[in-house]
Amino acid sequence: MDRETLANAALAAAVLGGVSYIASWSLPLTPAASLAWKGTGVGFLAVYAALRARSLDGWLLTAVMALGAAGDVLLGAAGQTVGGAVFLAGHLVAIGLYLKNRQAGLGAAGWGFAALLTAVAVWAAFVLPTDRAAAPGIAVYACGGALAAACAGLSRFPRQVALGAFIFLVSDELIFARMGPLAGQAWVGFAVWGLYFAGQALVATGVAQALSAEA
Repeated sequence: MDRETLANAALAAAVLGGVSYIASWSLPLTPAASLAWKGTGVGFLAVYAALRARSLDGWLLTAVMALGAAGDVLLGAAGQTVGGAVFLAGHLVAIGLYLKNRQAGLGAAGWGFAALLTAVAVWAAFVLPTDRAAAPGIAVYACGGALAAACAGLSRFPRQVALGAFIFLVSDELIFARMGPLAGQAWVGFAVWGLYFAGQALVATGVAQALSAEA
């Protein structure tokens, strides 16, 4: 079986794992089984990216997805601080990937929009949580996701990559809102996971396909 076929199989497994994870919420699973299921979605996106990788950029994408999958599991296994730190590391790798592949001839408008998006996202992350003692740390974490989304918009990758990074950011902001004004709202959990996984899938496929077209 060639790498392309294996990559497509990994992508199908990622979609199956990511979508079906929501169904697992109503099943009597052990915490370990639930976390393992949670990790399959983005975990298989990392496998997909690795099978498509032909350059440093491809392996950077693989690292972004692998750190995302690890963060998914560690949020439940080791707590928000450890899981958040791993996600932040993934954002930093993504920022490096996007800046390495930034559009040529970016003007002040592009950089200005990126700065505005980052500022608004960090401000929202700071003001939304009810726990004011936790707000500064949440804002620091949000800066990573916001910069990743902003830099995706400045990259030469297809627009679906910028869209994916942006809806990942929206997913994070909903998590912060669930710590404040949206506490107790059942729909938020579905929106958080759906936007997060869709965002990661858009980033993984968009970057991988763009790099493959150049190989």
